[in-house]
Amino acid sequence: MPNTLSFDYLQSLAQRFRADFSALPSARDNRAITWSGVGFRIGEQYCVTAMDDIAEVLTEPAVTRLPGVKPWVRGVANVRGRLLPLVDLTAFIEDRVNSEQRQRRVLVIEKGEIYLGLIVDDVFGMQHFDAETFSLKSDLSTPAMANYIQGCYQHGQRQWLVFRPVQLIEDDNFYTVAA
Repeated sequence: MPNTLSFDYLQSLAQRFRADFSALPSARDNRAITWSGVGFRIGEQYCVTAMDDIAEVLTEPAVTRLPGVKPWVRGVANVRGRLLPLVDLTAFIEDRVNSEQRQRRVLVIEKGEIYLGLIVDDVFGMQHFDAETFSLKSDLSTPAMANYIQGCYQHGQRQWLVFRPVQLIEDDNFYTVAA
């Protein structure tokens, strides 16, 4: 008989725990909805882009210059046997060349036939934002960026612009590279 009592006792405990557990909120209910992306800087603007838009992040490789192109086209680099065209994003958007080379990184875009390296002034790695801080309105220090921005996130005192590389590579001005 002791086995029956033990079994009945365990069943009553299980029923009690199930009843108590169903009254608790789920862990998902307590989590804030967040959005994550790769953070980087173009000039003085802090930007973030979706992880899906970036194939990889590189240190700035050695570049072979191309003759007769605009100054923002840095040239091509051999990256693991593939030629990667490099574009200085700050020079393209802000129409100035950044002399500070130490922090610069390359965001590699690979979409279908497009294989392109965007040189940015700094990369901050993964950034996480509370979805409630998203706004379609953003303060741009460079109006030329407006075509490539899709809102912003606020994190502390800093505004992070949501940069869309797809909009950049669809821009006809981006392909006008002849000097």
